[in-house]
Amino acid sequence: MIRFLLTRLRTVMLVAVAGLLSFPGVAMAAATPRAGDAPSQGARRPYSLLQMNLCLSGYAGCYARTQYPKILDEAVERIQANDVNAVTLNEACSGDVAEIAERTGYHYRFATVIYNGAPLACKTPDGRGEFGNAVLTKEAIRGSQDEPYSVFSGVEQRRWLCVRTARGVNVCTSHLSTDGETPGTANSVQCAELAQVLASRGRATIFAGDVNRRSSCAPKGQWTLTDEAAVQAPGIQHAYGDLRAPVLELEGTTYTDHDALVIRALLPK
Repeated sequence: MIRFLLTRLRTVMLVAVAGLLSFPGVAMAAATPRAGDAPSQGARRPYSLLQMNLCLSGYAGCYARTQYPKILDEAVERIQANDVNAVTLNEACSGDVAEIAERTGYHYRFATVIYNGAPLACKTPDGRGEFGNAVLTKEAIRGSQDEPYSVFSGVEQRRWLCVRTARGVNVCTSHLSTDGETPGTANSVQCAELAQVLASRGRATIFAGDVNRRSSCAPKGQWTLTDEAAVQAPGIQHAYGDLRAPVLELEGTTYTDHDALVIRALLPK
């Protein structure tokens, strides 16, 4: 008899709950973790990066398109809209990068490119600093390194730049020579040297940059994503890394001659 009554009671309770859920506006809320609850140990943390070639020197033929300073506004808007953890910039100017960092609240490091034996001052307008590449990160930067490649073509030195953030992520960028990717070219030598640099960074490494080639420079064990589906200059901006589940998004740009890349991935455990 007691077992029968308990069974009936459970049935009544289930019917009551089902009836409650049938009324409009009534929903069962999912359990909310308490403030002191720790996240799952198996959860991976998301990480995102924006890559842009800004064409800011003032010398290149693409500079008229930047309609300076509109290109700076476009870069800031894309950083804020995508809320990325890191930004890699090619063909940038040190003063412009400082302004972008100030407007977004990001930390940054800049690598000056030597041109015809000396730093190249950006022009039109003057006073924008020196030409080069940059990495910006939302998290504090704990260290950085940049070095020239052993060879380059023409009068423009090419360099790589890597930073290590407070989260232990290595973020790197570079802009390789434009003399083609066949064996023996400066670009092919730089590509091999870049692979060595990235392999030496250790875990949690991500690279993005304008490598001026279609074949990958990624070291063994790292994935490759490219802008081959871009509208502007397709296939020559690449992203490499060992972060998990990488996804590439392409965004058309208005004031520069390369589309923007957004890479979203998960940090290694």
